Amino acid sequence: MNLILFGPPGAGKGTQSALLIDRLGMKHISTGDLFRAAVKNQTKLGKEAKGFLDRGELVPDEITIGLVEEVLKDMGKKSFVLDGFPRTVVQAGALEKLLAKLGIGIDKTIFLEVPAKNLVDRLTGRRVCKSCGATYHIEAKPPKIEWVCDICGGAVMQRPDDKADVISTRLEAYETSTRPLKDYYKFKGPYVEVDGEGSSEEVFKRMTGALQVKR
Repeated sequence: MNLILFGPPGAGKGTQSALLIDRLGMKHISTGDLFRAAVKNQTKLGKEAKGFLDRGELVPDEITIGLVEEVLKDMGKKSFVLDGFPRTVVQAGALEKLLAKLGIGIDKTIFLEVPAKNLVDRLTGRRVCKSCGATYHIEAKPPKIEWVCDICGGAVMQRPDDKADVISTRLEAYETSTRPLKDYYKFKGPYVEVDGEGSSEEVFKRMTGALQVKR
């Protein structure tokens, strides 16, 4: 089963993707992770993407599509979830062409819906491990030891694009560029909306119910 999971910043896409990976054995494809790895390794694409990421702006399509294509070519027949990509209708069209070229199909597109008023609190409180990428929240899910990752012992920090002055830019970019994907995928199908409010387990139960798969 191949899925596209999208929604506004802070909707919980990363958390739900992690559960899909752990419980359904899927491969996680996150452009955010791809960008951060490229930036960390100082690749050519990483250097180009860094300025856009730090400002909370969308990375240009040619960089994004190039990274996704590299990953998909190495997928084989393993099931995957695309987390947060595509982010624009133009990217969706490019992805559709890429998947057709590679002979890969998408079984369902899932939209995580969270009220806008709750997104800022989610994002400003989010913290991530600099080493392994584990996600925390200062109120909902703090690490056992402050600023130390429970999993690998790495440094837990706030991402530059989760700071308050950048979040407004990210949300504006989402409303302009990403929200129109709802209509695009509703027309293309198969498409389902899932309420992203509540605990991660509650959201996961709704999502797997919509997918009609065993958890």
